[in-house]
Amino acid sequence: MNTTSDSPNTDEGPGPIDRKSALADALKRRIVSMELAPGAVVDEVALSAEFGLSRPPVRELLRQMAAEGYIELEANRAARVSSMSYQSLRNFFLAAPMIYIATSQLAANNATAADIVRLREIQKHFKAAIIKNDVENRVLYNDQFHLEIGNIARNEYLMPSLRRILIDHARLGKTFYRFPTTDNMQHDLESAVEQHEQIIDAIERHDANAVATIVREHLDLSRRRMTEYAVPNGVDVPLAL
Repeated sequence: MNTTSDSPNTDEGPGPIDRKSALADALKRRIVSMELAPGAVVDEVALSAEFGLSRPPVRELLRQMAAEGYIELEANRAARVSSMSYQSLRNFFLAAPMIYIATSQLAANNATAADIVRLREIQKHFKAAIIKNDVENRVLYNDQFHLEIGNIARNEYLMPSLRRILIDHARLGKTFYRFPTTDNMQHDLESAVEQHEQIIDAIERHDANAVATIVREHLDLSRRRMTEYAVPNGVDVPLAL
């Protein structure tokens, strides 16, 4: 995920391709950060005006983003941000372990020294975001971390599934880890940092079995946080006698 500013380039030089790329980056960032909520209408006219593009390239971009899973398109209806429901959450937690473990194991098989350098650089920014309680960058650098592992895996069949999983992983992270409101949430965030380090180490030493175990434990953090968010402790109200 591109983490550059989502403001369009207002210099006189850039052509339609540059503006279209800026729109793509901005729209993806707004979706995964939940600035555009699941199911929200994507205002094609407003985006055309904001980025100085005519309607056809905006529509083309929306079709591309629909294929990637960011947008939902239906005949005779405005484009909408991909929805999230109980069923989509269930499907996410069913599919995520398979996709993440497969890509991580392939990454362990294929990683070069240069790959590890890039992964550690992303991890440095992720850790800094945790320390600063920077929710947006925490989510975005976590997304980058797992996407980079997919790049290291070098498998064109897995990447579309990984990219789709990461869209909802980012949105779940923005929802369930919005603020470290409890001690155990802060502990989970610190555990996530440590597990990222362990994942990098396992990939660097080409240990596919170890990385699979760590990734599964890593996903269990998200599963537990979702459960605590969806089923919070009830309000303690004393019963009148």
